[in-house]
Amino acid sequence: MDFADRLRQLRQERGLTQSSLAELLGVSKQAISNYETRANTAPQDVMERLADIFSVSIDYLMGRSDV
Repeated sequence: MDFADRLRQLRQERGLTQSSLAELLGVSKQAISNYETRANTAPQDVMERLADIFSVSIDYLMGRSDV
């Protein structure tokens, strides 16, 4: 599972829409859509905020770890 899949899975498990996650991050809904469709990669600062929001490591978010 890669970043796009993990992001979508974590977002859906927590009942967040792309819009609500975008609002939490301070980015556009289109940015979240682009991350989930692999059109763009999230910058480091966004990755760090996502890890904090979902209480996971960046390695987990990136698909490098299943823990």
